[in-house]
Amino acid sequence: MEESISGFKINGAWDDVVEHGERITQALRQEDIEDAADEIRAAFEEWDEWRPKAHEQLNTDVNEKTADQASVAEGKGEKAGKAASDDVKKAGEKLSESYKRMENGDDEGAVENWQDSIGYVTRAADSVGRKAIRTVENTVYQNVMTQLSPYYFDNELVSANIKQQGRGDDDEQFVFEVNINDDELKTAVSERLGEYEDTIDRWHVTTEKETDIAEAAEGVEAPEPPSDDTQSTTN
Repeated sequence: MEESISGFKINGAWDDVVEHGERITQALRQEDIEDAADEIRAAFEEWDEWRPKAHEQLNTDVNEKTADQASVAEGKGEKAGKAASDDVKKAGEKLSESYKRMENGDDEGAVENWQDSIGYVTRAADSVGRKAIRTVENTVYQNVMTQLSPYYFDNELVSANIKQQGRGDDDEQFVFEVNINDDELKTAVSERLGEYEDTIDRWHVTTEKETDIAEAAEGVEAPEPPSDDTQSTTN
């Protein structure tokens, strides 16, 4: 592993990339990141979801996750679970009520309902626009941008990028660089990574377990895997 002002970088095979991500994730956990403020904890969960896994492939799984993470965020209507058609219907109702109030001499009430109507129309347009943009983004990103630039991740907590060097099936090589955006936390993570280098002889990469067959045979759900990724042998 190389460490610089731009982050922690590893050059190697897919297992090396996965292990690098696991080590950084474990170091963050040991700094009690999961007990941090809601925004930071959510940022950690986003990183934990995006980081490459042993059972994944770069040009499919990481490609899709990168496109999702890079896309336009949900608007107020989408977050509220409201379809654009529902907002348009509501806008019509508010506009009709506005006319009735105006006919009854309630100018203040008419204006209030008219403003509400405009708000629903605006939210509907926002929802439709965002969905359209995300569709274009995903298509362009997955089919074009990943051919020209590394796969990347960026939020308040972590910035990372990964690119493939070798294209041969027998010699796929990758460069994976991860940066912690808070300087104090980055220093702490660096120290943790140094401890791992000194004390862990072999890091056992976490793999996805096939539990469907066992669950079907025994009629019970398999237990959740532990959140601690450290499955290693110490010196």
